[in-house]
Amino acid sequence: MEKRELGRTGDMVTSVCLGTMTWGEQNTEAEAHEQLDYAIDRGINFIDVAEMYPVPARAETQGRTEEYIGTWISARKKRDDFYLATKITGRSGMTWTRDGKVGMTRHTKAQIDEAVKKSLKRLQTDYIDLYQLHWPDRPLQGFGFHSYHDYDTNDMESLFDILTALDAHVTAGNIRHIGLSNESAWGMMKFVELAETHNLPRIASIQNVYSLVARRFDYAQAEIAMREDVGLLPYSILGMGYLTGKYDDGSAPKGSRKDLFPEFLGRYHNDGGLDAIKACNEAARDLGLTPAQFAQKFTEQREFVTSNIIGATTMEQLKDNIDAHDIEWTEEMEKAAHQIHKKYRSPVC
Repeated sequence: MEKRELGRTGDMVTSVCLGTMTWGEQNTEAEAHEQLDYAIDRGINFIDVAEMYPVPARAETQGRTEEYIGTWISARKKRDDFYLATKITGRSGMTWTRDGKVGMTRHTKAQIDEAVKKSLKRLQTDYIDLYQLHWPDRPLQGFGFHSYHDYDTNDMESLFDILTALDAHVTAGNIRHIGLSNESAWGMMKFVELAETHNLPRIASIQNVYSLVARRFDYAQAEIAMREDVGLLPYSILGMGYLTGKYDDGSAPKGSRKDLFPEFLGRYHNDGGLDAIKACNEAARDLGLTPAQFAQKFTEQREFVTSNIIGATTMEQLKDNIDAHDIEWTEEMEKAAHQIHKKYRSPVC
C-alpha cells in the first residue's frame, strides 16, 4: 500500500483511508470491527471518523461511530499501528453534541475543549493524530455551493482564536496535528498565514468533496494544496454510490443510500449531474474497468491528493474498494476523465 506524507508533518499515511460514517446506522459494531481488521490487514493505516457520526446525524446515535472504534482499539491493543483522524462539528443546530445549553455548535474554546475530551473518551485513546474542523464556524454556504453570498464577519469565531484553542491541545498531547474540512480557498490560506505568523499549528490537510463529477477543488484550492502542502483527503469519491453504476437503471437497491436516505443525493440531480455520471460510468466500461474502479483510481492519482477516503457497508464493497487502488492508471484513462470534465464542468458541488 502506497504511503504519502500528510502535509509537512513527516507522518506517512496510506493513499487509502477507511471512512466510517455508516457505522452505528447502517453497520453494527461487529461489522465495524470486521472492516477495521480487514483494512489494517490489507495495509491501510489511516482511519477517519467524526464526533457527529453516524450519518444521518441524530441525537440518539451521535458518537456511536467513535465508540465502535474505541471498543476495537481497546480490544486489539494496537493504537500506535495506525493514524486516527476525527472531526469537531462546525456551525450547526446539532446542539445535542454538547452538554448544557448552547445556541448552536461553534468553534469556541469551550466547545473545542469539550469536543476533544469527549472524542478521546469515546475512542478510548490518549491522543488523536489528526483533528479536523468538520466545516467552518462562520456562516458560510459550504454544502451545495453554487454562488457566493457574503456574511457578517462579526458573526464568526476568530480564526486566530480557533488555532490558539487547538494549539493548547497540541501542547497537551491530546492531538498531534490539525486539518480542515469543507473549507474555502480563503479559509485554507488564512489558516496557513496565521499559523506561520504566530507560530501556531499548521494545517496538514483538507477534507472536501471531490470526484469525477465534483471537481471544483481543481479551480482554486488545488494550487494552494500543492504550494502550501495541505493535502486533500477527498470524500464522496464514488458520488454517494452513483459512480459505482448501481443506480444506472434508475432503481434504488434495497439498503442502498438512495433507498434509505434519498435526501442526501439531491446534489447529483441538478442540470448535467446525472448525464455526467452516465458518461463516467460508460467511459469506465469502455476502458475495461468497473465504474467504481475508474472513479477511485482517478481521485487517487491527483497530485494534490494525500489519501482517498473510502466507505463501505458490506465486506464485499470494502474489498472491491481497496482492490481498485491496485489498478495502473493510464494515459487513456486520464484522457477519458479530461474529456468528461471538459464537457460537463463539474456539475456536482
